[in-house]
Amino acid sequence: MGPKAGNVPLAEAELRRGWPVIAACFCMALLAWGFCLYGQSTYLAELRRLHGWSSGLISGASTFMFVLSALLMTQVHRAIARLGARAVLVGGSMCVAASALAETQVNEPWQLYLCAAGLALGWSATSSVGIASTMALWFSARRGFALSMAQNGASVAGFTVAPALVALTDLFGLTWAAGALIGGLLLFILPALWLALRTPLHPPGQRDGLQIAALRERTFWLIAAPFSLAMVAQVGFIVHQVPFLLPLLGAHGTGWLVALATAAALAGRLALGLVIDRLDQRIAAAVSMAGQAAGMILMLAWPHPAALVAGMLLFGLSVGNMITLPPLVVARSVPPEAFGAIVGLNGAVVQFCFAFGPGLLGVVRDLSGGYAAVLALCAAFQVAGAAIIWRGR
Repeated sequence: MGPKAGNVPLAEAELRRGWPVIAACFCMALLAWGFCLYGQSTYLAELRRLHGWSSGLISGASTFMFVLSALLMTQVHRAIARLGARAVLVGGSMCVAASALAETQVNEPWQLYLCAAGLALGWSATSSVGIASTMALWFSARRGFALSMAQNGASVAGFTVAPALVALTDLFGLTWAAGALIGGLLLFILPALWLALRTPLHPPGQRDGLQIAALRERTFWLIAAPFSLAMVAQVGFIVHQVPFLLPLLGAHGTGWLVALATAAALAGRLALGLVIDRLDQRIAAAVSMAGQAAGMILMLAWPHPAALVAGMLLFGLSVGNMITLPPLVVARSVPPEAFGAIVGLNGAVVQFCFAFGPGLLGVVRDLSGGYAAVLALCAAFQVAGAAIIWRGR
């Protein structure tokens, strides 16, 4: 028998009391990933059309958002310990909503970057670090399962919120589209967070000074370095996948294949989530990175429709797991009272690195004149990440 909460086995008690938390964080992830990540391409296109601003200026605001939020992520565990998960996640959701709505009304570049700062504050609380820190308050024995289920909201946002934003913007304009979607999501998110995030099953742990010490530890970098390499490749390729596929498959084929890869990400996270608490999570991470590298190599070696479909599916299967696995590896590597501080620092390092992924791959594409070098670099990053995380066992 495992540890118990009262007279109930711990895993059973966690699932019974934690399902509302999973559902609330799932809904919150729809908003966070829908508007801070996937929806930013719609904002880019519409703001460029309305104001004639360059793509570099507008996408620079997204890079600024990710870099600033990386710094803020290091403080999420402190905010949750002092204010409670309910206040932090509700506040973060409202910050994302208000900033995303304000971004539809900008008339000057400085206003765009001010909105990006607001999105950074909200994203730091509502994305992977905020969700992982919250799940640690309700889950220990089934933390991997809980994280996988909650963060599936990120994958679902890719094929629900993002296309809905595109379609509604085409019909009614960006302001109305964003307002309708954000308002509808908040109707579910705010009551769900308020009702679910009441009394944690596990008290928050906090030890000051850990983050500075961790930066000097080899163990920390055996986690942060491989996931940073993998996420630079993953995020960079996601941004560039459409211009890579369009000449090979056309608009219709590209749209279907991107949607299929997104569905594969959801399926991969669901499948791994069912068993991840019983696996060596470093091995799972290494296999996931190697799978993405294999997909890149397949598309590089044989750029024909069948290979492109197979390669994109191999890549997509691990997209969600690359978000879920880092907190789980951290949890297996540090004592419980250090989890919040170290998962926040790891998330900050990884996000700071992947913020530059799209720009790096864009430079490589421009210098090489095509996407072959981009795919090769992504595969090399994934193989290196897999080797490091495997050695870190």
